[in-house]
Amino acid sequence: MLADKLRKLDKTKQPNILVVGDLMLDRYVWGSASRISPEAPVPIVHVNKETATVGGAANVAQNLVSLGAKVTLVGITGNDAASDELKVLLEAKGISARNLSTDISRPTTVKTRYLSGNYQMLRVDVESNKPLIAEIEKDLLIKLDRLIAQADIILLSDYNKGLFTPTLTQYIINAANEAGKKVIIDPKGPDYSKYAGAFIIKPNRKELAEAAKITGIGDVASLQKAGDIILSQTGIKYLVVTLSEEGMAIISLGGTTMLPVKATEVFDVTGAGDTVLAAIAYFVASGFSVEEACVLANHAAAIVIKHVGNAVTTVDDILKHITNN
Repeated sequence: MLADKLRKLDKTKQPNILVVGDLMLDRYVWGSASRISPEAPVPIVHVNKETATVGGAANVAQNLVSLGAKVTLVGITGNDAASDELKVLLEAKGISARNLSTDISRPTTVKTRYLSGNYQMLRVDVESNKPLIAEIEKDLLIKLDRLIAQADIILLSDYNKGLFTPTLTQYIINAANEAGKKVIIDPKGPDYSKYAGAFIIKPNRKELAEAAKITGIGDVASLQKAGDIILSQTGIKYLVVTLSEEGMAIISLGGTTMLPVKATEVFDVTGAGDTVLAAIAYFVASGFSVEEACVLANHAAAIVIKHVGNAVTTVDDILKHITNN
């Protein structure tokens, strides 16, 4: 039984996980909206408080720390106040900012969400998605050589903000494969060729359809068809496809395994994909099979979407959720 295996997990043996990805600062402006502006047909939000947390690949990292992993985070920020704030938040969560690179030509990605009660009314993004300049890319390649050798598993969290150039992405995957390390990727964009050679790619249904260039995915047969296209193009071992209220699917050359959804309440899906990515990596690195890791990730996602904003969970929380469901 999976619960028994989870109980026997030695949490003192922390896997070393390298997270490379697009970093973000997530701001939340909390207030109330009781009337419409006389200047335009928009609600007026009376602000009660403002909070901030880490987002994107940084949220993947904090999920891994919460599960019990040792995490090394690599990414880029701008040279601005948001970068300073992000680094302070990372350090407070036990995640070192020393491997972050600075690109003075771009802003730190900031997503500001305005909420009335627990309901999001508006999101404002400050970001750049231009490709890395050669100097920054070279700096990252030098840094990654050492870090890949030290890692048990590598995660790439791609939010299409320009970090994952084909050169950098393939360099990481090839170096990891040569070192016998698995690479798990949360992809973005319609071209998965730059992810060739990875162990797992984790798209959602819409992303998979776009990458496979098919009109839609409505059943297991179309899932397998789309999956076979990507498996053939990239040579990866597994596709893990998140299917919203239908749960999750694991696609390999051997077929498709459907995992039903575990959620009972949904308040906010922000960061749920980051939680799934982190949980799959943590449990695979801890000796669980891909299917076992995905089942556990399904439970982890069900826990975090009960909360507003980026939330994290623990192994004990997941065990409790399995036992109660």
